[in-house]
Amino acid sequence: MKNETKTSSKAKPQDAIELLTADHQAVKKLFDQFKKCKKADGSDDEKAAIVEEICTALTVHAQVEEEIFYPAMRDATQEDDLLDEAEVEHSTAKDLIADLETMQSGDDFYDAKVIVLSEYIEHHVKEEEGEMFPKAKKAKLDTEALGQEMAQRKAELMQELALLEDHEEDENADPVGSSQVVGGKSKPAPGAQSRTPKTKAA
Repeated sequence: MKNETKTSSKAKPQDAIELLTADHQAVKKLFDQFKKCKKADGSDDEKAAIVEEICTALTVHAQVEEEIFYPAMRDATQEDDLLDEAEVEHSTAKDLIADLETMQSGDDFYDAKVIVLSEYIEHHVKEEEGEMFPKAKKAKLDTEALGQEMAQRKAELMQELALLEDHEEDENADPVGSSQVVGGKSKPAPGAQSRTPKTKAA
C-alpha cells in the first residue's frame, strides 16, 4: 500500500503537446492499418471498422484542439494566421469525415477519400508538430494544466460517443427503429448517421 501511494504521488500529468502528439501517432497507425487492409484485399467490414475508428479519433481530437488548445495558443502568441490555417484545415478534414460517415465501404471513391484524408492529416500534423508546438513551448504555455483540461474533455467526448453508440444499437434492435422519431427529429437508417460528436464550425 505504501509503495502504491508513492507511485501515484509521482505520476506526472500528461502534457498537452504529449497528448496531441500521441493522438497523431495513434491516427497514423490506423491509417497504416487501413492501407495494409486495402493492399491485402481486406473485407469491406474490416475497412469500415478501421475508418470508423479514424473518424472518431479525428473528430474528438479536433474538437479538443478547437475548444481548448487553439484558444490558449491565441491568448499566448501572436500566431493568428497559423491558427486560422489550422482551423480551416480542420474544416476540410471534417468535410471528408462527414462524407465517409454517410458512405458504405464498398462505394466508389470510398478508399480514395480515406487516402486523401490520410495525406491531408499528415500535412496538418507536420505543421502542428513542426511549427505550432515549438511556438507553444517558446511562449511558455502552461501545457501541463492544458493537458489535464484536454484529457478530461477528451474523456467526456468519448463517453458521449459511447452513449450515442449504445443508443443506436438499441434502436437498431427495434424493427421500426429506422423510422422512429427521437426528440422531435426523424432518425436516419443505420449507417447513414454520424457516430461521432459534432464539432463546431472552424
